[in-house]
Amino acid sequence: MLHSKIIGEGIPFVILHGFLGMGDNWKTLGGQFADKGYEVHLVDQRNHGRSFHSEHFNYELLVEDLKAYCDKKDLKEIVLLGHSMGGKTAMLFATTYPNVVKKLIIADISPRAYPQHHQVILKGLMALSEDKEALSGRSEADNFLSQYIPEIGIRQFLLKNLYWKEKGELGLRMNLSALITHIEEIGKPLPVEKKYSAETLFLRGEHSDYIGEEDENLIHSAFAKAELKTIPKAGHWLHAENPKVFLKEVLNFL
Repeated sequence: MLHSKIIGEGIPFVILHGFLGMGDNWKTLGGQFADKGYEVHLVDQRNHGRSFHSEHFNYELLVEDLKAYCDKKDLKEIVLLGHSMGGKTAMLFATTYPNVVKKLIIADISPRAYPQHHQVILKGLMALSEDKEALSGRSEADNFLSQYIPEIGIRQFLLKNLYWKEKGELGLRMNLSALITHIEEIGKPLPVEKKYSAETLFLRGEHSDYIGEEDENLIHSAFAKAELKTIPKAGHWLHAENPKVFLKEVLNFL
């Protein structure tokens, strides 16, 4: 079963992280949602975080993983929030099991197909995973990864995956080989026949190009009660870049 961290008590609220992330990325916001009367489930999707590794990876499997998790935890009428890859999982889950999801929140992703654009990041992570000297400490790993990824914020996000395999040697929690093998799955669109009729909130970052004006008709076609809000002063990691406004918009919607 999927690994999760559960915070608070009340209405079940499941959060799905993005590609190469983990539920722990949402710990601060998860605690704030819990303070408002929600039982927040910070879930690690397969091949990410502390969840199981598998050579198989696609959105249909991620949806069935989440359904098994909800059944095991007896979660019904959940609030479901997904960011980026997690948003794609959340869309497919809600359209496949609409009776399980009471309200849906999608952060900075559209139902459309996206071209593969993680090649440099994956190349850097693979090189890091094969360099024992770079994995001798967190600062060493950061210096090594900076050759591939100059943006410190992205490196800090990725390096949350580091853990001590043994004394003096770090490892990466994600199943990198499986994710590289199935990288084309990440950008796949929501099937056109999939629809969800309950309340849905799409949030996009002001400086992100993941949801454009051309996506709005597609969103409303699949999600009849969708509303779209823009988070100012934020890009694709809108929940981390402007968490105050992100929290406000989600709570207003709920």
